[in-house]
Amino acid sequence: MSVRSKTDLAGESQGLPRHEHIEETENLPRHIAVIMDGNGRWAKKRGLPRTAGHSAGADSFRRAARYCQKLGIEYLTVYAFSTENWKRPADEVAGIMSLLEKYLRQALRDLEKERVRICIFGDLSPFAPELQTLCRECMERSAVYTGAQVNICLNYGGRDEIVRAAKRWAADGCPEIDEAGFSGYMWGGHIPDPDLLIRPGGEKRISNFLLWEIAYAELYFSDVLWPDFDEKEFDKAIAAYQHRERRFGDVGKG
Repeated sequence: MSVRSKTDLAGESQGLPRHEHIEETENLPRHIAVIMDGNGRWAKKRGLPRTAGHSAGADSFRRAARYCQKLGIEYLTVYAFSTENWKRPADEVAGIMSLLEKYLRQALRDLEKERVRICIFGDLSPFAPELQTLCRECMERSAVYTGAQVNICLNYGGRDEIVRAAKRWAADGCPEIDEAGFSGYMWGGHIPDPDLLIRPGGEKRISNFLLWEIAYAELYFSDVLWPDFDEKEFDKAIAAYQHRERRFGDVGKG
């Protein structure tokens, strides 16, 4: 197991409260979801264009994916571009698309080294044909890897996902519907729901992300902007998760 020991963590973070260290390597979340928020404000604080913030955010995403793989997290799902993000200025959207293309090309180049399975959740049809091709190539070529899986939500919205799932269920003519069956029509219906949802950036809302899947996820909010959300901040989020009792409607241990 590649998780750092308690001694290593304590040595790196002396003076921090105990609950900010990962204490149990056996009680890690299988699936972490992240709303990558705060790129624009990070850039504004530094007098930089918003595109610079998105570039820094992309670097933070790559760092997060590698760290989650190192810890042994099986699934990482990130909110990269929502159905509402098309409302942003055209030059900002173009910059995000350019960064996405750059990331996907790097991912293809490094597939053998990283050995991470890449999945895209969302409707790709509004994207440029070459970007759609890149997305599909990443999914197809990385499908052979059975370790960590990174899910990138593009042109994604939680309500839109539920509506699409309902339409697919109706088109299949299913006579009955239950939660387990309906979940199979979601973008990530083949993987477990998130155990932990992290939102950096200071906002405390879900923003139409994984509305069906996070029914029992633990929520963690941080004031740290996404480009600054490093390994130490992930440790804090996971440690907070480890100190919560997940009851799933039961009365709990106490």
